[in-house]
Amino acid sequence: MKLSDFDFHLPEDLIATRPANPRSSARLLVAQGAEISDQHVFDLPDWLRPGDRLVLNDTRVIPARLSGRRHRNSSQGPVSAAIEATLLDPQPDGTWAALIKPLKKIKPGEDIVFSDDLSARLDRVADGQAHLRFNLTGDDFDRALEQAGAMPLPPYIAAKRPADEQDKTDYQTIWARNSGAVAAPTASLHFDAQLMQALTDRGIDFTHVTLHVGAGTFLPVKVEDVTTHKMHAEWGRVSAQAAAEIKATKAAGNRVIPVGTTALRLIESAARGGEIQPWEGETDIFIYPGFDFHVTDALMTNFHLPKSTLLMLVSALVGQDRVNAIYDHAVAREYRFFSYGDASLLIP
Repeated sequence: MKLSDFDFHLPEDLIATRPANPRSSARLLVAQGAEISDQHVFDLPDWLRPGDRLVLNDTRVIPARLSGRRHRNSSQGPVSAAIEATLLDPQPDGTWAALIKPLKKIKPGEDIVFSDDLSARLDRVADGQAHLRFNLTGDDFDRALEQAGAMPLPPYIAAKRPADEQDKTDYQTIWARNSGAVAAPTASLHFDAQLMQALTDRGIDFTHVTLHVGAGTFLPVKVEDVTTHKMHAEWGRVSAQAAAEIKATKAAGNRVIPVGTTALRLIESAARGGEIQPWEGETDIFIYPGFDFHVTDALMTNFHLPKSTLLMLVSALVGQDRVNAIYDHAVAREYRFFSYGDASLLIP
């Protein structure tokens, strides 16, 4: 299984830099069996059956991009340097792993001032990542970060424009509640209150799980033999209630449909024994063609990057040839791609 098997041509102008407004007005490609239908996200209830269960990732994206200055006394007097930091994940020792630019401008023990309230000391550097110890913790840290930070937009959007205040709303799901992600579960960005009510009226059930999406989700696959690729680990939790709800839906013969690849990876991690169980920990599950799904019956997801692990995941669910046809259709019909783009509903 070669990396080149998951390549396709994507015109640059199909990469979305802003989401549809309202959220549920985004387009929805429905692939059911051999059929492809062009719809909108607000049509989703028409394609679901009463008793179907949508699994939603309730992680909350933190404004993880910070701009600050490092101050230092030199033989020429006080000097400072601009420092950019992207937070990655909290560490057991109380520090935050972060990417620092330029890393050579700061030494362990020195402070970076991000705002009047928020600063951090460089604790150490390991494997190219900085470990920052902030001056605040808990709710005080969250409030200061909310004021000082910017949303960590994916590289393919950040290359086209800087993050702004609108992204703090746009790049967050309406049910986000557990802080810790540095990337959004983007298929969930299409849901608004009106769509949720329409789904409820249709008899659709909802289960919330938590997977803190890491920056590793954007790392390219660098091996030609994709089966040797090592996934980044992300922390997740499937509560006892969530596992019981999903189990009950399966037992009743109804469908479990994760919204987004993050929710799918998490529930399949929790079901490696054959049946879903309460689960908490780090998962580095890698799903590619040949994977045995235990829980997932269909998937709602956005359109993914060429040669990405997410494209391999959807190929595992519906088949490589089918994905090629779906993506050819999406490009030809000018669907909008990636995090702020349109959605697909994939029903094997």
